[in-house]
Amino acid sequence: MKTIRVNEFGGPEVLKLEEADAFSPQAGEVLVRVKAIGVNPYDTYMRSGAYGARNPTLPYTPGSDASGLVESVGPDITDLAIGDRVFTTGTITGAYAEFALCTRSQVHPLPQQLSFAEGAGIWVPYGTACRALFQLAQAQPGDWVLIHGASGGVGTAALQWARAAGMKIIGTAGSERGLELVKAEGAQYAFDHRSPDYQKQILETTNGEGVNVILEMLANINLGSDLKLLASAGRVIVIGSRGDVTITPRDLMARQASVIGMIVWNTPEADVLSIHAALKAGLKNGTLRPKVGLELPLASAEKAHRKIMEPGAFGKIVLVA
Repeated sequence: MKTIRVNEFGGPEVLKLEEADAFSPQAGEVLVRVKAIGVNPYDTYMRSGAYGARNPTLPYTPGSDASGLVESVGPDITDLAIGDRVFTTGTITGAYAEFALCTRSQVHPLPQQLSFAEGAGIWVPYGTACRALFQLAQAQPGDWVLIHGASGGVGTAALQWARAAGMKIIGTAGSERGLELVKAEGAQYAFDHRSPDYQKQILETTNGEGVNVILEMLANINLGSDLKLLASAGRVIVIGSRGDVTITPRDLMARQASVIGMIVWNTPEADVLSIHAALKAGLKNGTLRPKVGLELPLASAEKAHRKIMEPGAFGKIVLVA
């Protein structure tokens, strides 16, 4: 089978298409014939060796989010059939491949109305957004929510969750196309974060009161100014950051505000189950539906890693196996 392998940490060029032996599932395992793979920013951090304690052992195959068909199952698994449409929330062997070996708990039914490309964009974006918005920020209907980078994979997922929950949504993006997507996915207000006065516009939108919740995808750029946009007892959830940042603690003190960092893989099991229940309902009734912005062949993993780090995000980047 074809697989992407990382034999050394480094830039996108270390992603190599190689041949590998096929897998055979053991007890408690499922082999998925991969049709599509979701590319996530954390994949790039892991590839470069910048994911700290979660850096993988080399060599490895990247990726956790995939969709496809059940190819075979371990001898003890009776609730899945060969050919079932599924998506993954992790793998044993990596998702950037034609086949992925998974534990049974990592494999979930893919609703018929979703394409394989859409199915590859479920867990990391929607799990992250749900965890950030509801479990950590405890956002409520009627709250003002600011979603930075709202045109990307996690951003569009957060828009859909917040829209369904009846929140007042402000989204930012860095292109006209992205701003159109932000509005289409549920934001009542969309601002271009390239504009020098967009923060002033956000405060004016809230009549100077500030926002209750901020979902932050690039904390090293925005966190310092985020604190000035918060309402009293406001919360910033840091979802992504690519470096250090300087803040003014008095901005937190004056508002009795808080900053909470998160990685979806740190979510306690009970909270994971809660997210899955909400995901299942939202995918079934159409409230939640991944927005695919770009599909590339598996062999173009290097290009995908370059694209996902560029400004002007638009939906989910997916590799097609």
